[in-house]
Amino acid sequence: MPGRRGKGFTLFEAVISVALLAALVYLGSTSFLKMAPRYSLEKAVWEVRSALNAVRYRALFEGASYRVRFAGPAYSIERYDESAKEWVLAARTSLENVAIESNNTPVFTPEGTVTGLATIIVSNSWGSYKITLAITGRIKTARIR
Repeated sequence: MPGRRGKGFTLFEAVISVALLAALVYLGSTSFLKMAPRYSLEKAVWEVRSALNAVRYRALFEGASYRVRFAGPAYSIERYDESAKEWVLAARTSLENVAIESNNTPVFTPEGTVTGLATIIVSNSWGSYKITLAITGRIKTARIR
């Protein structure tokens, strides 16, 4: 039976191959798990920034005032109802694995400006980003070290 030796793998070779594959998968998954908070944070920053731009344009096109309120991991968009003289909830979004803080509640006017400056901090275990909203409606994003 010396001729059959080269026609397959031994049990030992198969076990070693599976063990090496398991080690590679483990190393890859741990490095991916370390990067997950970073991607959650960047996604949340992008979403908040996009929401602020969208609200600004909605205020311009609809001719109504809108405001964005931040609380914990969520933000809500409210429209000012002129007839009822009150703010009405238009949308509410909750973000995963981040915390959002704001020093002001920005109100977007029908002229496209913002009443009051706003600094919004979006953070998690990976780090923090500061989103600054100017009176002109300009949005600036910077990573905080």
